[in-house]
Amino acid sequence: MEKLLLFALMAVMWVTAHAQQMDEEMAMKALFQAKHAVNRAAHAAVQQLDAAQLAHGKLWIDSVSASNATKTYLMGNLQLDNNLKPIAGSYLRHPVEIVVFKVINADELFPYTYRNSAYNYEVTLQHPGVILIIHLDYPRVFDVIEPIDWYVKGVAELSG
Repeated sequence: MEKLLLFALMAVMWVTAHAQQMDEEMAMKALFQAKHAVNRAAHAAVQQLDAAQLAHGKLWIDSVSASNATKTYLMGNLQLDNNLKPIAGSYLRHPVEIVVFKVINADELFPYTYRNSAYNYEVTLQHPGVILIIHLDYPRVFDVIEPIDWYVKGVAELSG
């Protein structure tokens, strides 16, 4: 009887440890996917040049087009709807929030250092660029690990 009880206890511990390991691995995969999505969105945003300014020889990012491109890329890469809420089939369960979207244009002095103490982020741009930070919650599969949320940061800049 003691061995049977010990076996049951060990089985529960093994299943719990296995569930924790699986959730941690899935969380890392979700973080990498989110990081790639942010990088792609920032890169797409920085390519939205103002044609009128470009005709005058200025590299100028159109803020409205950049914002739209950012949202489109996040929607496509993270399977979100227009309100940045997960669609059916998405691994996310909670809406994604864009907490920082900043376009740095040629009217700034370069190198330009962006600092945001609220999100512990600092980056130096050599050329006009886009800074993007999103917030997302990881939907745990098992309730073995603590809730996880991330502020995923990305930046892209035009090359000289």
